[in-house]
This record gives sequence, C-alpha cells and structure tokens, in this order.
Amino acid sequence: MDTGVSVVGSGQVSGKPDVLRVTFGVEQVAPDVAAAVATVGERTDAVLAALRAQGVQDSQLGTSSVNVFQEYREPGTDPAYRASHTVLVETKDLTGFGALLNAAVGAIGNSLALHGLQFDIEDKSALLAQARELAFQEAKEKAAHLAALSGYSLGSVTAISETQGHFPIRPDAMLGSKGAYDSAINVVPGDETVVVSLQVHFAWA
Repeated sequence: MDTGVSVVGSGQVSGKPDVLRVTFGVEQVAPDVAAAVATVGERTDAVLAALRAQGVQDSQLGTSSVNVFQEYREPGTDPAYRASHTVLVETKDLTGFGALLNAAVGAIGNSLALHGLQFDIEDKSALLAQARELAFQEAKEKAAHLAALSGYSLGSVTAISETQGHFPIRPDAMLGSKGAYDSAINVVPGDETVVVSLQVHFAWA
C-alpha cells in the first residue's frame, strides 16, 4: 500500500470569448423520401447562399448532421417522411448573430430552425495553463495542511491525474426573446470559464 496523501486541487480561470457558433436546421415533411430530401437540399442551399452573402466563408460553414426517417403516423393514415439538414456556422463576429439569423429566415422563412448558439474561446491553452497552476497550488496547500495535522512532512509527487471542463454562458440566457425571429434579438457574450482539477499524490518525506 502506498504511503502518503492524495488530494484534489481545482483551478478556475475566465476569459473573453472570441468565437460564436450558431446551429441552424432545415426540415421538411413529405409523402415520400425523394420529395423530402429534394426540398431540404434546395432550402439548405438557399440558407448557405444567404449566409455567404453576409460575408460567411465556406471554411466557416459545415454540416453537423443529416437525417431522413419515416414519421410515426396513426394506423390507416398515409405515410410521411422527414428530412433534415443541420448546419453549423462559426464566426469571429460576436455581434453578427442578428444579421445571420435574419438572412437565414429571409431565405426560407418558417422552414428554418435555430438549434442553438454558443460563445467559445478558440485557443484555451493559456487559460488551461493558468488553471492548472492554480489547481496544483491548491492541491499542494491541502496536502501540506493534512501532513502537518498528521505529524508528517511532504515528500515528492508520485502521481498526478487531470480533468478539464469549460462552462460557456447558456444559450437560453443569451437570447433577448424566445418569440418570433426578429432583428431585435441580440446576444451578449459572457465570460468563458475553464476549470482544471488535479488529483495529486504526495509521498511522505
């Protein structure tokens, strides 16, 4: 059995986001698969064209999911099929959400769905390093305290394990309204918080 003490330290650092990710969805229900897929394809192309007209580059656009399935209907009713295409938009313009939303709505109207939006920090390496230092310092202070209480002194570190997490502002807290799409819907970027937890084992000196 290893001797010594194991403790957990946590470090938390916040930073300003520099990326906005918006997820749009296009859906269509039709009596047959071909019609549903064709309509979704046409309307997705219209949304992409509208977003490009707003200055969004192809490198900032990407498909996150495509689905086609038969919808459940009551027995005796005609079958129906649903096709959907989900598009992720990533932009550095943190204030451009309203313009993107209006452009997409203008392209296909009620066929558009907004699945979510998220502010993020593209490169978290500096924040993670700071949080890691804080976590280790907290772990060391805890271990030193426990060692003093038990009549020992700390030796070397024999093991470290790390977990990470980040906590952006929640999408439902960012929307100014949950009603109809409107140019008055604005979003406010909140701080992005990075958390690192370290489990550290110290041997006795």
